[in-house]
Amino acid sequence: MPSQQKVTMRPPRVVVSGCGYWGANLVRNFSALGGLAGVVDPRPDVAASFSAKHSVPALDWTKALADPAVDAVAIAAPAELHARLVREALDAGKHVFVEKPLALRHAEGSGLVAEAERRGLLLMVGHLLQYHAAFIKMREMVRAGELGRLRYIYSNRLNFGKVRREENILWSFAPHDISMILTLAGEAPESVHTEGSFHLHPAIADTTLMHLRFASGVGAHVYVSWLHPFKEQKLVVIGDKAMAVFDDGQPWSDKLTMYSHSIDWIDGRPEPRKAAGRAVALEESEPLRDECSHFLECVANASTPRTDGREGLSVLAVLEAGQRSLESKQSVPLADIVAHVGAATAAHSSDHFVHPLAAVDDGCTIGKGTRIWHFTHVLKNSRVGENCVIGQNVSIGPDVTIGDRCKIQNNVSIYPGVALEDGVFCGPSCVFTNVMFPRAEVARKNEFLPTLVKRGATIGANATIVCGSTLGEYSFIAAGAVVTKDVPPFALMAGVPARRIGWVGHSGDKLGKDLVCPREGRRYHLAGPERLEEIATK
Repeated sequence: MPSQQKVTMRPPRVVVSGCGYWGANLVRNFSALGGLAGVVDPRPDVAASFSAKHSVPALDWTKALADPAVDAVAIAAPAELHARLVREALDAGKHVFVEKPLALRHAEGSGLVAEAERRGLLLMVGHLLQYHAAFIKMREMVRAGELGRLRYIYSNRLNFGKVRREENILWSFAPHDISMILTLAGEAPESVHTEGSFHLHPAIADTTLMHLRFASGVGAHVYVSWLHPFKEQKLVVIGDKAMAVFDDGQPWSDKLTMYSHSIDWIDGRPEPRKAAGRAVALEESEPLRDECSHFLECVANASTPRTDGREGLSVLAVLEAGQRSLESKQSVPLADIVAHVGAATAAHSSDHFVHPLAAVDDGCTIGKGTRIWHFTHVLKNSRVGENCVIGQNVSIGPDVTIGDRCKIQNNVSIYPGVALEDGVFCGPSCVFTNVMFPRAEVARKNEFLPTLVKRGATIGANATIVCGSTLGEYSFIAAGAVVTKDVPPFALMAGVPARRIGWVGHSGDKLGKDLVCPREGRRYHLAGPERLEEIATK
């Protein structure tokens, strides 16, 4: 096959839904990064204004979701609309960036995360301060042990306004701080206790003080208010070796300060030893620009966002516990919000995720970034590559190898003798066989025939792949087809038994008579009666 040279791909195309106070900033940044494909806003005059300013179309939400040229959406709508809009975008096959919070209930958010992962789509939550250079540096310092063992974390996010009526101060101001605290602590809190004050409306808290208690002994609090005489945005981390302060109200030269204070014990009594603060050097950048750039990079590279749906879900659990505590005036265990929270958090904190209701046998290797869902069983000595998504009720192995970036949908069994190379898609309930003439009462393990599915191939829902076959690179097996023989690379197969009805390109789009991919512009030629090859670009 001729050598291939990388074709320059266009950047991911993002439609921003919501051009209000914060959405305008998203529009500005995605436009500057070359990723803005359009704007959506329920106010036609506002949409038209942004359309003209950034030279992109003003779109209807439904039409934006139906447009195959749109890769992703960024949602900056009122919080009560987040869950519905995210669900609609995922159903349309779009990657999603949604401003905080992910949803208003943990159960809603959990469903969205599961759906995104089932579909192999990115879901990223806009926890902006995770992309601030000062917090990134603070996180590095904590992980490197420069502060010693963490003792206490507190944050103040205070201002005079903006007063809201669709959400209280806890949901409006606290998500960013909770996100940072959970990242620094490296664990979910055991319990949450919240107190609040109601001055402007009897049911909408204007100030709240949230206390978090962690199993490791770390304590934290988050104080937020929109009835404060001056603006303050400060995060303080206290360790047993040193302390660090992230003060976003300061100029860049002073945003992050480290204090090497210490406690000396003299005659059994603690004696504090103060040290001068030391400004930590930072490279100035706009956090929102970095956040938007990170989302585009993750879409382009199919990588996991720093603040992915699971990170957003962990913040949502704390918010919901805080709200329940505010209403009941009692501490709320986080386990009351989400079952299996400890197991799920522990699994997610490693380099891959295995749902508590899945099983991975000894001797298996699971690659970085891979997610394995409910009721799936990976049998002994199997290898699953990096950044795979394994759906519900899947069986893999024993002794099976799955490549990187594969997506295996629900109810699929990968038997011994079957091997998937990188980037293979297995649709729901597709079937692999391993012997030609099975009988329940006749042992035929020595008759297993190998099946190889090569790089980038797609197998549609309910298709059957009879053992002994090889599916060529980037071939496409239609739903319900029955494959009984080898499939050429790039072949589009359908029917029972399956026969070639056309050709597809690397992207999976059907090629016309000119053999040019309508999506990517790649060009192909017939090198033989049943042999398609890409024309190498210079």
